[in-house]
Amino acid sequence: MDDDVKMLERMYDRFNARDIDGVLTALADDVVWANGMDGGYVHGREAIRAYWTRQWSMVSPHVEPVGFHRTEDGTIVAEVRQTVRDREGKPLQGQTHGLKGKMVEHVFRFRNGKVARFDIRD
Repeated sequence: MDDDVKMLERMYDRFNARDIDGVLTALADDVVWANGMDGGYVHGREAIRAYWTRQWSMVSPHVEPVGFHRTEDGTIVAEVRQTVRDREGKPLQGQTHGLKGKMVEHVFRFRNGKVARFDIRD
């Protein structure tokens, strides 16, 4: 398995462990990151730190990659099982944000060995 996929697997592991710094080390300083909760994008590592800190204060997401493939342009697409629960681990009810448990595709673009852009496809 190539190094980019290994790095992404580690990122998912660190995200699920709530280790923000463990994920941020794999991101470019000026990374563009899809905001799955509110829509739009956040820009830069510190904005991602604030986004996840806010998200994790509201819900408990878990993302499990079940497969990866590389496209012709070098982008890596991860097929991901996304589970979102409340802070006590119960299924969500009546949420007002965009996070839901479902299968999604995470699209990663790289620059100089770091993730430069992250998008979500339903």
